[in-house]
Amino acid sequence: MMIFKVLRAAEWRQLQQDGISAGAPVDLADGFVHFSTADTLAGTLEKHFAGESGLVLLACDPAGMGDDLKWEPSRGGLLFPHLYRALKLDDVVWSRPLPLGPGGHDIGELE
Repeated sequence: MMIFKVLRAAEWRQLQQDGISAGAPVDLADGFVHFSTADTLAGTLEKHFAGESGLVLLACDPAGMGDDLKWEPSRGGLLFPHLYRALKLDDVVWSRPLPLGPGGHDIGELE
């Protein structure tokens, strides 16, 4: 099972350049990197990224994050993965643009 991180284009470029990132502004404010599951990704996009273009979807394997990844209740009591360390480029299994269409973001197939 993969977990997913949405980054803005500049945040993605910074992660690629530096190999490590503390995340987006919300991650910095909360003290951990927010992730979504396949089931919660659409809600995350609607709530936090509605109408935003230029987004990148990252898929990460939680098995490689060890004890730094905690599953904690959040929106609606659902468990969300929170990473209590910087996100490393090595955590990313794949990435792809997240196009914005007339009906919202096109998530496509999540492998």
